[in-house]
Amino acid sequence: MAATPHSHPLSGYPVSRHRAPELEADYNRNPSLGYEPTDEVGFIRCLGHGYPTPLARWHCHDEYELHLITQSSGKAFVGDWIGPFEPGHLVLCGPRLPHNWISLDVPDEGVAMRDLVIQFRHEPLAQACQSIPELQEVLPLLERARHGIEFFGLSDRAQTHWHAVRGSRGLKRLAAFCEFMTDLSRWGDYRLLSNVQMRGAENDTELDQINTLVNRITENPSHSQSAAEVAAELAMSESRFSRFFRRATGNTYTDFVNRVRINRACQLLMTSDRYVTNICYDVGFNNVANFNRRFLELKGMTPSEFRKQAESRFGGAPATL
Repeated sequence: MAATPHSHPLSGYPVSRHRAPELEADYNRNPSLGYEPTDEVGFIRCLGHGYPTPLARWHCHDEYELHLITQSSGKAFVGDWIGPFEPGHLVLCGPRLPHNWISLDVPDEGVAMRDLVIQFRHEPLAQACQSIPELQEVLPLLERARHGIEFFGLSDRAQTHWHAVRGSRGLKRLAAFCEFMTDLSRWGDYRLLSNVQMRGAENDTELDQINTLVNRITENPSHSQSAAEVAAELAMSESRFSRFFRRATGNTYTDFVNRVRINRACQLLMTSDRYVTNICYDVGFNNVANFNRRFLELKGMTPSEFRKQAESRFGGAPATL
C-alpha cells in the first residue's frame, strides 16, 4: 500500500501515512509549536501544546518523554499498546519508543493546552549515576521506561512538578527535575504498556544467561527452542530451568515466547499489509486458532481489530487494508 499524506480532520495539518514512526530531531522542535528554544535549555526540555497540532503524530525520538494529558480524551498508542486516555493520563516513554495520542472529543476550535511534556536524554543521567550514587535510584525507572510506563494517581503532583521544572533554570531546574524523578521512581501504582518486562537475575552469570536467551527469542521468535531444549543447553533439568526463567522474567518460558511472538505480530500488523494468517506463521505459531486465542488474551482484541485500531495512530481515518 502506498503511503500518502492526508489532512487532519480538525486542523488541516498534513499527516504522514508512513507506517514507520517519524524520528523527531532538533530541527523539528520549533518554539512556535510549544518547545523551549534549544539554546535556552540543557538536557531537560519542557514542552506544552494543545490539540490538534502537527506534533500529534506517530513518532519517536532519542530522548525519554514524560507525557501528561490535561484536557480531552481519546486513544493512546505506545509501542504496540493501544488504550484509552483521559485528563490525568501520565506516561513515561523510553528512547525510540513510538507513540501518539489522538483526542476524539475536542471542539471544532480545538483545545489550547492538552499536553505537558518533559524530554531528557539518557547519557547525561547515566554518566552522572556513575559518580553520584544517590542518582542511581532512577535507573530501574529508566529501564522500565523502555516499555512505556503509565502511572496512576499521580496526575496532580505531576502537574505541580511540571510547572516547577518549566518555571526554573539552572540548578533549580535540575533540582525540580530530580524531585519529579524521585516521585516517579518510588511510585508503586503503575503498569508497563508495551512488550515484556525483564526482572533482574540473582547474579551476573544468571543475568548473562537470561539476556542471551531473551535476545535470541526476541530476535527470532519464530524459531524459538522448546523449554526442554533450552534446559539441556544450560545443563539444567526442565523443572529447574522453569523456576530459573520464571524468577528472572516473571513469566513461564512458554508465556514469554508467546508474548514475544504476539508483540512481533503487532509490529507486522502495524507496519505491513500481510494477511493475518501469514503473520500467524511468520511469528512462529502453527495454528491460526491458537494464534487468535493468544492474541485476544494478551491484547484484548483480535488481530484484525488491532490492525484497524492501529491505523488511527496517524490521526486520521483508518486506511483500507
